[in-house]
Amino acid sequence: MNLLAVENLFVRLGGKAVLNGVTAAFAPGLVTAIVGPNGAGKSTLLDCLAALRQPQSGQVILGDRPLRTMPSRQRARRIAYLPQHAEIAWAVDGRTFVGLGRTPYVGAWGLTARDRAAVEQVMSATGVQDFADRVVSTLSGGERARVLIARALAGDPQWLLADEPLAGLDPGHVLDACDLFRRLADEEGRGVVLTLHDLDAALRVADRVIVLAEGRILADGAPRLALSPDVLKQAYGVEARVLEGAHGPVLEMVGRAG
Repeated sequence: MNLLAVENLFVRLGGKAVLNGVTAAFAPGLVTAIVGPNGAGKSTLLDCLAALRQPQSGQVILGDRPLRTMPSRQRARRIAYLPQHAEIAWAVDGRTFVGLGRTPYVGAWGLTARDRAAVEQVMSATGVQDFADRVVSTLSGGERARVLIARALAGDPQWLLADEPLAGLDPGHVLDACDLFRRLADEEGRGVVLTLHDLDAALRVADRVIVLAEGRILADGAPRLALSPDVLKQAYGVEARVLEGAHGPVLEMVGRAG
């Protein structure tokens, strides 16, 4: 199995240990949600998985190869990264912007018919066809978030790494995005790794939840187990529990832990 794995990662930023000996393996065909309080190390872990940050020690492995030894173009074909605060400064239309996701495949002659077909397909799959001719910088925050997801998927990556991809989406589009992530894993066999603040969304979309706290893995497992009352109390300082809702598990927040 072509796993994406981190082995004993240590990262220090500003003299502080942000990741402290993190080891985990991620499998294709699954949605993994990384959750935890602010400053827990979620974004830093995702940056390491995307080879955007080198740890002080430890390594990231893709298959049987250290990620840092892989040529950047080859790596970009395998892994797509969606940052949390992506800026869209270009006055380009949505179709052109999504087409930037084909960059790892583009040769000297620009986009081919195959590339353009891939762009149209992913825009349809992500429901952003209406933005094809609109200038991306004029879109709302939620609309931009959806176009950014489409761009990340345009390169047909095996792995999608997304940092807070649900931020700024209205409830309906949160559900749409969760359904999309599930389809990517269930029907296309991609590995999807998300950082989330929304624990209800993690319960809804994830096969597996990793809870980070102070740079360490506090819990790792099926959503109901990883988000147990004891874990939520340790990680967030709250009293909460997972209940069975009409359409799946939901989180009941009771209050601050005494």
